[in-house]
Amino acid sequence: MTFLYDQLIHEFGKRAISQIPIPAHISDNLKFSQRPYQQEAFQRFILCHSENFTGKPSLPLHLLYNMATGSGKTLVMAGLMLHLYEKGYRNFLFFVNSNNIIQKTKDNFLNPQTSKYLFNNKIIVSGKEVMIKQVDNFDEADHENINIKFTTIQQLHTDLNNTRENGITYEDFQNREIVLIADEAHHLSSGTKSGNLFGSWEDTVLQVLRQNFKNILLEFTATLDYESQEIVAKYKDKVIYKYDLSQFRKDKFSKEINLVRSLYDEQERIIQALILNLYRQELASFNNINLKPVILFKAKKTIKESEQNKENFHQLIDDLSETMIQKIKNTSSVPVVQKAFRFFEAKNIPMSEIAKRIRINFREENCLSANNDSEAEKNQILLNTLEEENNPVRAVFAVQKLNEGWDVLNLFDIVRLYEDRDGKDGKPGKTTLSEAQLIGRGARYFPFALEAGEDKFVRKFDDDISNDLKILEELYYHTKEDSRYISELKRALVDSGIYEDEANLETKQLKLKPAFKDSELYKKGHVFSNRKLPKNFGKITSVKDLGVKKTNYRHQLSSGGGRISNVFFEWESPVSSDEIMKTKDIKITDIQKHVVLCALSRNPFYYFNHLSHYFPNIHSISDFIEHPDYLGSLEITFVGSQNRLQEISHFDYLQALTGLLQNIEADIKNNSTEYEGSAFYPQPIRQVFKDKEIRVAKDNERAKGQEDLISNESWYVYNANYGTNEEKKFVELFSRRFEGFSQKFENIHVIRNEREIKIFDKLGRAFEPDFLLFCNRKDDEKLTFQVFIEPKGTHLIGHDKWKEDFLKEIGNEKKSIKIITDTYKITAVPFYNYGNENEFKNILESTFEK
Repeated sequence: MTFLYDQLIHEFGKRAISQIPIPAHISDNLKFSQRPYQQEAFQRFILCHSENFTGKPSLPLHLLYNMATGSGKTLVMAGLMLHLYEKGYRNFLFFVNSNNIIQKTKDNFLNPQTSKYLFNNKIIVSGKEVMIKQVDNFDEADHENINIKFTTIQQLHTDLNNTRENGITYEDFQNREIVLIADEAHHLSSGTKSGNLFGSWEDTVLQVLRQNFKNILLEFTATLDYESQEIVAKYKDKVIYKYDLSQFRKDKFSKEINLVRSLYDEQERIIQALILNLYRQELASFNNINLKPVILFKAKKTIKESEQNKENFHQLIDDLSETMIQKIKNTSSVPVVQKAFRFFEAKNIPMSEIAKRIRINFREENCLSANNDSEAEKNQILLNTLEEENNPVRAVFAVQKLNEGWDVLNLFDIVRLYEDRDGKDGKPGKTTLSEAQLIGRGARYFPFALEAGEDKFVRKFDDDISNDLKILEELYYHTKEDSRYISELKRALVDSGIYEDEANLETKQLKLKPAFKDSELYKKGHVFSNRKLPKNFGKITSVKDLGVKKTNYRHQLSSGGGRISNVFFEWESPVSSDEIMKTKDIKITDIQKHVVLCALSRNPFYYFNHLSHYFPNIHSISDFIEHPDYLGSLEITFVGSQNRLQEISHFDYLQALTGLLQNIEADIKNNSTEYEGSAFYPQPIRQVFKDKEIRVAKDNERAKGQEDLISNESWYVYNANYGTNEEKKFVELFSRRFEGFSQKFENIHVIRNEREIKIFDKLGRAFEPDFLLFCNRKDDEKLTFQVFIEPKGTHLIGHDKWKEDFLKEIGNEKKSIKIITDTYKITAVPFYNYGNENEFKNILESTFEK
């Protein structure tokens, strides 16, 4: 059965979808940059909304985004609101099943003072500033701004079916084009599941949608029941995009999940979690990462249980002693706990100090009950700003309230404060499923970077699992050892996509061969890479430098000229001499300056503080207008009749200038970036390439190490190659060519790049070539070649074309860098692909020609 998201791929192809430009009214008005999957969410909607294709949903348009918890669904909502505003929509109805989520979303959409506000300070669409207004009903709406009503689905259902003064009614939707946005939309299908829509929330929403043919319903959920035939039948032509937790985790945007089981009693489990909490905090601080890790203490059923847990916890913190910490050190067999104690010892933090710091961190005022309805609004603000420095909360106590709609990045430990289970026949029960859902919320990645230009938002140590900092990319779920419960929880987590069962993984030891460690290259050699730096606009001295085209902007002057054509006969009224179209070129500097200033002032892109970011060498707006390197050399070609060209008004000039400036703005944005790659710089090879542990799926190609081929080859520096099939094919090729290659070269070393080296192109895009080849000419031992090599499967060549272009650019430049008496030549070759192996072989060998 084909879903809409697959139908789009079938009709247009993934590459065509990826090439749809994100409109400026989306990208320029969102405060946060969009990740690739969020861009695809926009591209799919633009395509579905604007193009006709087989399987396109009928009107009124009803679509669903099935996107993972933590993937930024609200940002997608905000971008779609901007796009639909540009398309003429003004009224938006947001609804969800929980008041807590309503408050959070209001902050995201309406409150510029919060860190999670989604828009830039000024929203500009088609040259005009747009406000976002909250309304109680659409009679309050205006046509210039985005009008949005927030409500719960329960309240919407009640309001529409029980008319009251100033309330919203079905009639509100009849003569207006409205966009309905439903969050946590899996709650809207109870009628479908039961087979009876009448009187349900679902029926209410569908009635609203059908009030106007041009209404749009956009549903968002991380949880769609693909096992239900009724749900599949309802949504197969509506699910426009599926980006689930499994893909979210594979793309490295989430924490990894670890289950910490022990035979400790409840109090000891809590102390063990507190020790790990302090370890994370101190480890992060030591590495200049600002982190305040939070723990969640989970009760099973009742608020009373949770409140008792909180009371017991405060007593434990008051009583926490050096002896209690020492007991965990002496008895815990959890490796990361022992690693934590080794860290404390190395940093001279004694047991007494560990206990003291934990007592300070978890004072009663730093602990929050999420169950307290009497302070719901205050608590909701604290819960949704846990990452902020001025938020003191370190521990949260809850039952079920946080299973949906909770945005938290710095939750690293969840402690289960009960021990029974409700699964049957190996299947997880309702409680276990809700625990898996909560773990999914806590799996949101805490962003950090260790060096300038590094991507803050993705995991960094999947290929270096022994790295101490990996604990900053992991969520620990602490529970009592119970094999049946653990099996059921694992099943629930695997089904959700957020967890990879350890039974399906194996750890591989990747070791540098002793012969390589004895080589001159390892002891004294260098490897070259570059950094991602903020773009230096100081080198920009003209609009031409940012891609502004030299061709004149053409502006058609309006006129009353026209003709009559006969439908059935080849006859048209003759064209008079006054209606013959002519052209006239006018320089910007020949247009009255106050008109040019007016045109510039209507577009915030040309405000001086913004313009000087791209052109830091201009001294004033007048300088930008008059200098020949900027607007001073540009012209507008006016098109019109002879009479019209003699009567160009200020309004004509203003319209033409507005069009010209919009074109210039688009050119500048399309040809500039906020980052760029630096020059290459050296690092000692021995400091970059080291022994390491990696984890791979047991049944994956990467689990095979190609040892039979490379274990005894001196030119391959590691003991194994846990690469893709294409990477192994390249190594096979090099092995066959080595004998001939070694006749001209010596000190030949092929190093597989396990994420140690990144290079950045002129747009600041990161690339990690799979292999580096080092060698010296036999006739010139002082010259060392460093060659970047990237094997690429056929299905990825088109998608990664920019990487191949970058490699070709490096290959064409062949930069030479001298270090004392040695010279390094940095070069690269186009993609290796098994299908073009002979062509690649010739290019590789020609790379070393003088």
